[in-house]
Amino acid sequence: MATTTRIQPRTLVRASGGPRYAVALAVDALGTGLLRPFLLLYGVTVLKLSAPATGIALTAGIVVGLACMPAVGRWLDRGARSTVVAASMLVRVVGVALLPVTPAGNVPLFATAALFLGIGNQAWPAAHAALVATVAHGRERDAALAAGRALRNAGLGAGALLATACLAGGTTALQALAAVTGLAYLAAAALAWSVRLHTQPAAAPAEDRAGAPAPRMRALLAANVVYAFCLNVTEVGLPLVLVTQLHASPMWSAAIFVTNTVLVVTLQLPVTVLLSRFSRRTVLALAGVVVAASYLGFLAVTAPGHGWSAPAVAAVSVVCTIGEIIYAGSATALVTALAPAHALGRALARFQLSTGFGLAVSPAVITTLASHGPAALWGSLTAATLLSATAVATEKDQATRARPLGGRGSGRAVPASRYTCSGTSGRQG
Repeated sequence: MATTTRIQPRTLVRASGGPRYAVALAVDALGTGLLRPFLLLYGVTVLKLSAPATGIALTAGIVVGLACMPAVGRWLDRGARSTVVAASMLVRVVGVALLPVTPAGNVPLFATAALFLGIGNQAWPAAHAALVATVAHGRERDAALAAGRALRNAGLGAGALLATACLAGGTTALQALAAVTGLAYLAAAALAWSVRLHTQPAAAPAEDRAGAPAPRMRALLAANVVYAFCLNVTEVGLPLVLVTQLHASPMWSAAIFVTNTVLVVTLQLPVTVLLSRFSRRTVLALAGVVVAASYLGFLAVTAPGHGWSAPAVAAVSVVCTIGEIIYAGSATALVTALAPAHALGRALARFQLSTGFGLAVSPAVITTLASHGPAALWGSLTAATLLSATAVATEKDQATRARPLGGRGSGRAVPASRYTCSGTSGRQG
């Protein structure tokens, strides 16, 4: 059992990539928050597309974005870091730039914009995790990943609030939001690229390069598909249940979403640091148990005939958010700890594939199960999540031949001499 990590703010900023990179994350998240919740509205309201056509275009963008992940993984394993992060942001600039030039009713061009946005959205998490894993080691790296998620959720929430306030302006406001989002992505890309971080694969130990294959993590990746459902429960599952089954006011869904965002922003880092005394695999299995318990809670409080069902659902959603926080703080950290340095990019790319696939299919699965009643929805999710938690807990890690450099439980770490950044010699990344 490891000692709980204590992180100082200055150390955390450095471990997260430095001040400029932190600003880049905040600007990028703010831009995403401005547009993402209203991209569907843009297609329907501004471009006059049908809702099904808009939804299919957005889904296709996500799926094709996932197909690009193997290439992203190989690029990362060639040593690129800040360049891949910046590229993921610049790709989204192209997607946003296509929106104002798309004629009304033009589905192919809107789908192309959604494609570029999807590629950037899928590539960014793996690129960000690889960059943090390069500059930070051990539990400090875990805390940096958690802090990055908290910062991103804060930016997403602020952007969504600003966008909501601008909606009264109608079509013109949506077009302005798209323009501001593009500028935000461009500024974030410039800041991320200015970090100029690049690893030197040739400097990796010979036993690491030749003898340690990338871990397969089959059980972990399969379980992660189910775990990822919890990320869409707040946005898809609970609004569907509250409005269509409990006939509650949509304000309950909004309140749950805001509460979820506030909890993630305030608790992601403290909870991750608190649980650092336990192994990452144990914490990830615990996350599945907590999420499954919340699903059982939803099943109990959505029984028909109770006027208090809506506030009870809101209360149980807090438990679900805690499970989400535990999951988010341990899953990526576990992958970075398991992967040898030479295969970190490919391991993170496969992990993002499983996450993206879970997020892509979860709305269809949730809505289908919900049509058969609360027992089918929450019972199925509970069983699948508990099975996934068991798979995570019982899977045996593949031992890498090179010993970890970051201390007990820290996984692979890259010494400072093996990467270059702004102000040092070497290639840019």
